[in-house]
Amino acid sequence: MKNFRIAVIPGDGIGPEVIEQGVRVLRCVEELDEDLGFSFTCFPWGCRYYLENGCMMEANGMEKLKEFDAIYLGAVGDPKVPDHVSLWDLLLKIRKGFGQYVNLRPVRLLRGVQSPLKDADPEKINMIVVRENSEGEYAGAGEWLYKGEANETVLQTGVFSRKGTERIIKYAFELARSEKKSLTSISKGNALNYSMVFWDQIFEEVGREYPDVKTYSLLVDAASMMFVMEPERFGIIVTSNLFGDIITDLGAAISGGMGIAAGANINPERTYPSMFEPVHGSAPDIAGKGVANPLAAIWSVSQMLDFLGEKKWAEVIIKAIEGVFLENRNLTPDMGGTAATEQVGAEVIRQIHKMWK
Repeated sequence: MKNFRIAVIPGDGIGPEVIEQGVRVLRCVEELDEDLGFSFTCFPWGCRYYLENGCMMEANGMEKLKEFDAIYLGAVGDPKVPDHVSLWDLLLKIRKGFGQYVNLRPVRLLRGVQSPLKDADPEKINMIVVRENSEGEYAGAGEWLYKGEANETVLQTGVFSRKGTERIIKYAFELARSEKKSLTSISKGNALNYSMVFWDQIFEEVGREYPDVKTYSLLVDAASMMFVMEPERFGIIVTSNLFGDIITDLGAAISGGMGIAAGANINPERTYPSMFEPVHGSAPDIAGKGVANPLAAIWSVSQMLDFLGEKKWAEVIIKAIEGVFLENRNLTPDMGGTAATEQVGAEVIRQIHKMWK
């Protein structure tokens, strides 16, 4: 029997509410599959922890986390804590400290989901964005000069190393090959004449090793337009940290909204645990009301199981989410329904049981 150790960080706002439903789904899987087991350890880190202790996580938090097979994160953020503190001292600390340099965001229109695009077809919106997750524009490098003076100047430096750029592009090529899909690089080489010219060069170099993969290279502004006008042209996408952050939210919008947007932070070498999360934020305005959409958190459970080698269960969960939409009777308000968070979680579990029979 395989037993996976999961570190759970429910986080802030609606995080605990949606993560609870994801854990329920994993418990359901455990119940149905006698060869699978999960053990959960919860860590109360986040903004509330910061307000009580002056730090986002324990000083030895990273040492504790590295013993787990995966990390399941809810949401981080609170109006009382500056965003750069909550981001850099927990989420980015884990991503960088554990070499989670691959961010995977599925952009997939499930059957039964209403897209804002006219005549949207699930067959035409089915892509995976591979976002560089460790350096680039979010490297945290720069300077703040002459603070408070008339000539005050800030420098925000993007960091693009050959190692970092090659490894994310190679990962994307390998994924495109395994999925038998095209690979599109999104950059901005016409304006960013150092970083993105370098990115384009590395993409071309690595591409020579994968003659079987059909490739395209697009400027980020043109690609954004094509997300709306021709989403079917995309299979696998690889892009930098900043561009990936932006276009994946656009991808979420065309495939049903942030309520079903999941993300995985992957350490491909498996020397450290990878981290799985919904990407919708802590939504403090609806926290505690029981109406948060748990489907993104549950979709991230599917990503977790896929990474852990349980591909059958990963796809079962996606089909269960799709079943929720097709039956259209237990949806949260953001998806046009009136159901509570717990009802949606229960409906996913019902769909899983229905398929298992």
